[in-house]
Amino acid sequence: MADKEKKEKKSFIGEFKEFAMRGNVMDMAVGIIIGTAFSAIINSLVKDIIMPLIGLLTGNYNFANLAIKLSDNNSLTYGQFISAVINFILIALVLFLIIKFFNKMRAQKEEVAPTELDVLTEIRDLLKEKNKD
Repeated sequence: MADKEKKEKKSFIGEFKEFAMRGNVMDMAVGIIIGTAFSAIINSLVKDIIMPLIGLLTGNYNFANLAIKLSDNNSLTYGQFISAVINFILIALVLFLIIKFFNKMRAQKEEVAPTELDVLTEIRDLLKEKNKD
């Protein structure tokens, strides 16, 4: 019975190793790590650069301080919710602009680089011209 349990453990561990080492799982892990680092950059951009500029426009008004006192110990801090919504909108806007920029750069690169079909068509046309002579 112990051999059967040992075999089941090995197969489970082997299956897990196979799952964890698949290319798509590793790619996903790298994507998550890069996404986390990128998130820190975007959050800093919004918090340290964009929000101070918005503060200048609004007279340094702090939405986070807005609240309705419900009782001595409880308050409805809706200002923090407003701040979170503003941060979300700004982060979404910055991400949109960055993705739009990279997509534009990729499209320009694809326009410049000839495709394999373009090269083959050009070679065919040159061979036709050469054979006419």
